[in-house]
Amino acid sequence: MNSIAAQPLLTGLSPGATSPVAAAKARTRLIAIDALRGLVMLFMLVDHVRETWFLHLQVTDPVDANTTDPGLFFTRFLSTFCAPTFVALTGLSAWLYGQSHSKAEVSAFLLKRGLFLIVLEFTVVGYAWPTQAPAFPPTAIWLQVIWAIGISMVALAALLHLPRPAQFAIGLAIVCLHNLLDPIRLTAQSPFFIPWAILHQREKFEIAGTVFKTTYPILPWIGVILLGYACGPWFARGTDPQPRIRRLAMLGFGLIVGFVLIRYLNIYGDKPWFVAQTPLRTMMSFLALTKYPPSLLFLMPTIGTGCLLLALFERYEGSALMPKLALLGGAPMFYYVLHLYVLKIIYNVALVLYGPTKGTVFGVDHLRWVWIWVFILIPVLYFPTRWFAQLKQRRKDIWWLKYL
Repeated sequence: MNSIAAQPLLTGLSPGATSPVAAAKARTRLIAIDALRGLVMLFMLVDHVRETWFLHLQVTDPVDANTTDPGLFFTRFLSTFCAPTFVALTGLSAWLYGQSHSKAEVSAFLLKRGLFLIVLEFTVVGYAWPTQAPAFPPTAIWLQVIWAIGISMVALAALLHLPRPAQFAIGLAIVCLHNLLDPIRLTAQSPFFIPWAILHQREKFEIAGTVFKTTYPILPWIGVILLGYACGPWFARGTDPQPRIRRLAMLGFGLIVGFVLIRYLNIYGDKPWFVAQTPLRTMMSFLALTKYPPSLLFLMPTIGTGCLLLALFERYEGSALMPKLALLGGAPMFYYVLHLYVLKIIYNVALVLYGPTKGTVFGVDHLRWVWIWVFILIPVLYFPTRWFAQLKQRRKDIWWLKYL
């Protein structure tokens, strides 16, 4: 999740930069990338606060437009931009890291960091969810976004050695065509059930008494990280930002317009939308897209919006808000773990004080409590994350900090 190319962030010359102009362009580029990551981390906070206080109202995937409260629907919809942005920026950051490292070094780093994230998902992250019991070994493990990013990094460690046209071709083929695999549904009796559940079929399976659930099947995410890497030359050190901004804007608008057209035709890319009893619910149906695994139509508007935001952030890099968001985006793994455990503590304190108000869990009745807690938690999380991001910049001699 971190920008593994973020060493020069906000700190003068990037490796190999030879002029103030080149340094300014490199610095601007990294501020925009980390600022975008910081923004979607705030979106993620909104969604995880929603999950914490609405454990009794779990939404389906895709969300049922007929029954879900519109406020809950659009609060959850905000989070759809998080995972695609993180994974695409991870691929982009890997390419940027390669500007000052050999492909072999980039590949080795991706492999080690990917394996580290997988272990983190099974341990520190796995125990962070509000209702997860502190059993060891755990009775259930959800293979979620950190797992997906870790596996994608391991895959990219191998795929980055391909020629760039092959990277684009494979990435596009995976993203655009993987929905053709949706009809393939294997059962536990199949010898390929577990590999297929990991790749494309959201499912549960058991290994040595532990239940695994593939919340994030990994095949589409490998396509996304590969496309992010293949777009890296757009951000090469010292390049003029204006053509890049135009490309990002054109790509972003193209993806969103393409999404609207394909979605309107209702023939491919996700479950069909329908005309509901009200125009609002019809729009909800149109926007109800499959996240697990991410459909083509899920990825098009989310990545398209990410491209537009990245272009916007680079154009307005002088804004006072950009460095603040970039500091959040400079330590996303630290922020991710911190916010999960803060929410876990808050939830369990509420459960002790008020008891299970919604069946077996604590919950609230009004969505406004989600937003109240989001605004409370933003400064609570921002200051320690800022401290850690600045520590990473000061202490390059502590090698293990780059893994966080």
